Amino acid sequence: MQAIYKKEMKAYLHSVVGWLFMAFLTAFIGLYFFYANLLNGSPYFGYSLYSVSLIFVLTIPLLSMRIMAEENKLKTDQLLLTAPVKTWKIVVGKYLSMVTLFTIVMLASCILPLIMTKYGTVNLKMSYVGILGFYLLGCAYMAIGLFISGITENQAMAAILTFVFVLATQLSDSIVGLFNSDSKSNFVVFTVLAIAIAGILYLSMKNIFVSAVSFIVIELVMIVLYLVNSSIFDGLASKLVTGLSLVTPFADMVSGVFELKSVVFFLSVIIVFLYLADNSLKKRRFN
Repeated sequence: MQAIYKKEMKAYLHSVVGWLFMAFLTAFIGLYFFYANLLNGSPYFGYSLYSVSLIFVLTIPLLSMRIMAEENKLKTDQLLLTAPVKTWKIVVGKYLSMVTLFTIVMLASCILPLIMTKYGTVNLKMSYVGILGFYLLGCAYMAIGLFISGITENQAMAAILTFVFVLATQLSDSIVGLFNSDSKSNFVVFTVLAIAIAGILYLSMKNIFVSAVSFIVIELVMIVLYLVNSSIFDGLASKLVTGLSLVTPFADMVSGVFELKSVVFFLSVIIVFLYLADNSLKKRRFN
């Protein structure tokens, strides 16, 4: 794992990608800090980070698109797959290289609330809880980006899929308002979701049979539930989006509300997507 980590760190630091990621993120945090906190005198640094979080839509695809997809395309992944190292160590090593770059930026950002104390009273606890929330959100997005990069051989496709996913989570509050509460509309939404799940399974496993069977099983279960009690689907899509939203716990932490369930939620997302990435890599090694 250490060798994988060092290799990826060299790849990032010897190319423009790693520096561009850190420069973009640092610049946007600095700009919002200067405008909102110094120029307008806002004592809430977390609110600036909440505004900056939209930059993840661009920076996460930039950072994660090549992490697995490039090796898949160039077939250099064969060296990893045949090496006497467990697949989870490959996944974790690559993931930690991305997190390291992000950690450097966040450590520098920890100084900003202290600068604010020179100009007035600042709630440092609220500021640092917000920084923690921003950090966990970014780490969760990186795990998702790594998984998406691992199921495709095309860097551009990996970037686009990650972009769409991150953007959808950032706009989740607006998306919820688009869903009708009636059961028929929600049934259609979950049918589309079942198709998406089947598509992801196919990309990760390259097995059309498993993907098709998974879709059929999910669809049959939903049809049975709908026929038995259609009211189950009333407002279900909105509840699902709200419950799985990455932005909701982040918004709570930005407001200074530190709850263990928010931290556990982010860590669970990270573990789940790293597991999916590992599972996808194991499948390719087996093949």
